[in-house]
Amino acid sequence: MNQLPLRILSIDVLRAITMLLMIFVNDVAGVSNIPQWIEHTPAAVDGMGFSDLIFPAFLFIVGLSLPFAIQSRKDKGAGLFSISAYIALRALALIVMGFFHVNLENYDRHSALLPYPVYTILITMAFFLIWLDYPENLSKVKKNGLIGLGILLLIVLALLYKGGSATHPEGLKPHWWGILGIIGWAYLVSAFVYLFAKGNLLLLMLAFVAFAAINITTHLGIFKHHLWIIGDASSIVLMLGGALITSMYKKLIGVKKYLDFWILISFYGLLSFTFGMFIRPYAGGISKIYATPAWVFVCMGITILVFELLIYLVDVKQKKDWFKLIKPAGTSTLTCYLIPYLLYALLSLVHFHFPHFMSSGIGGIFRSFLMAFLVIGIVYFLEKKKLRLKV
Repeated sequence: MNQLPLRILSIDVLRAITMLLMIFVNDVAGVSNIPQWIEHTPAAVDGMGFSDLIFPAFLFIVGLSLPFAIQSRKDKGAGLFSISAYIALRALALIVMGFFHVNLENYDRHSALLPYPVYTILITMAFFLIWLDYPENLSKVKKNGLIGLGILLLIVLALLYKGGSATHPEGLKPHWWGILGIIGWAYLVSAFVYLFAKGNLLLLMLAFVAFAAINITTHLGIFKHHLWIIGDASSIVLMLGGALITSMYKKLIGVKKYLDFWILISFYGLLSFTFGMFIRPYAGGISKIYATPAWVFVCMGITILVFELLIYLVDVKQKKDWFKLIKPAGTSTLTCYLIPYLLYALLSLVHFHFPHFMSSGIGGIFRSFLMAFLVIGIVYFLEKKKLRLKV
């Protein structure tokens, strides 16, 4: 067995694949006459489609990267306060973006001052101005000026927002926080857990079990209290699961226990999947909408096993070039997530509609993959121009 590196390249590949699939499933949701197994499963149905696997996989991947991100800050000499501020600001960025995105779903297209596509483009521009990875040679005055402009634009857009309807107008509300918001809140908790556990595997495992217990007992109807930020802890369980896997990897590979790692990662992947199927009849079945324990653990088990396969392909067999085409989705992931908002808004402004054969069945599925690769191509071009978001 080839030696494994301490820095796992397969994390970037898994992130890229997941981002590609996230763009695909978001687009294919607008396609009719597609196989049911591709779609999101309705809340009341005990089951999951392929689309229901993507978001939990992404939460798990954020957890996989967490130990490396915090260690990188420590290696640069950052202290506890500096790392805490880094975690808080990173979480805040995701929460703010998710907050605005979730309110787009309730935007009053008839009564609002700005057309929906224009509003979407402007908030995305504000996000880029605030969180762009500005070049180091840019003066602080220019950088702070552009960031300030982005913040001002976001404030103005918040004031201009109009949701609900003409008879029942609503302002900005958290609702369910949106995809990025959920990631942000889960990251806030998980990163601080990891930071204060100092990467200790036993402490991380205890924290994981505690949050898993919250999720399980909530859906069993035993624990009936709503915990602020934590909620039913489903997202935190997935993220800490990822952090545990990479912490285990670093510990075992650091002492060259390669076989132990392969055995344990296979065991934990199968255990997670099996436990999810075991608890399925007792805790609300499998439901992404309700974030049931079965959904959490089945998705985590599948993601662990896919990650194991990618470690073998990318880190052992050095096949990373197989995934070169989608590399920008793994290196500029947040940019990749935001570009569709711009793209669809621009298409709406010019009243572009896909022909019928690209909105239904196989043609629609092909279109969704085409859109996913188009987005990655745009991000590749932006990377070449040094335009990418960084939080």
